[in-house]
Amino acid sequence: PGYVHIDIKHLPQMPDEDQKRYLYVAIDRATRWVYLEVRSSQSAKDAQAFMKRVEEEAPFTIRTVLTDNGKSFTDRFSVGGGRKPSGNHLFDQECQNHGIEHRLIRPGRPQTNGMVERFNGRISDVLATRRYDSSEDLEQTLERYCWLYNHHIPQKALHHKAPIAAMKGWQVERPELFTQAIVNQTEPDT
Repeated sequence: PGYVHIDIKHLPQMPDEDQKRYLYVAIDRATRWVYLEVRSSQSAKDAQAFMKRVEEEAPFTIRTVLTDNGKSFTDRFSVGGGRKPSGNHLFDQECQNHGIEHRLIRPGRPQTNGMVERFNGRISDVLATRRYDSSEDLEQTLERYCWLYNHHIPQKALHHKAPIAAMKGWQVERPELFTQAIVNQTEPDT
């Protein structure tokens, strides 16, 4: 635990919105624990704020973050050389301030960040299941799905355990990696 993949997904614009919004997603490589937030832009400031929230919400110490090379996450790299690294990018600074190594995927290789890309595919499937009347309706659905995913949806990669159950196992084996106790929620109502 502590190697986190992060990405941004465009959300459909709801009838009560005057601009598009974005879903920021973080998923831990070892436990598949997911944290997500809806934000109003893809700015470096929003990416930095999201990273702060991930650090606060993660029950383990984050050591490494993997993102794409987008302007939201870094100014260290660009395909055409149009951007010059400043060393002052907000997301990079947030990682540095907390001793987190910020890795970037290779250009044109989104499969390198495939774990979060697959989760975003699941989100697309969830969004396609029904029509949403408002931005609040959409957000509540995303929050419910995230909770169900973390607490109750078994993952093949975790030997058919939910992410919370996997974290409990990791916490028993490596308690020094965790900053808080892992508590599983009760089963959802049937």
